[in-house]
Amino acid sequence: MSDLIQKSTVFAWIAAATAAVLLVPLLAMQFTADVQWSAADFIVMGSLLFGMGSLFVLVARRAPCRHRVFVGATFLIAFVYIWSELAVGVFTDLGG
Repeated sequence: MSDLIQKSTVFAWIAAATAAVLLVPLLAMQFTADVQWSAADFIVMGSLLFGMGSLFVLVARRAPCRHRVFVGATFLIAFVYIWSELAVGVFTDLGG
């Protein structure tokens, strides 16, 4: 895992994973009316996924190997918090 973080191709993998995750709501929109995403939703979620993934890699490169789990958990918690705020506004009125 640490070898992949050090390679410059990791950002291409992050972009590919972001595209794969965004295919889920895109395909769901084709089969059900319950999922209705606008272009702005795809842009925001794509930016959030790619941005958090890239920022994790940049921070993990500087952090010692023993702290990478903590760094990853911190980024995961931040991602889930921002995602939930944008989706439904858990603590604020951002998503409502």
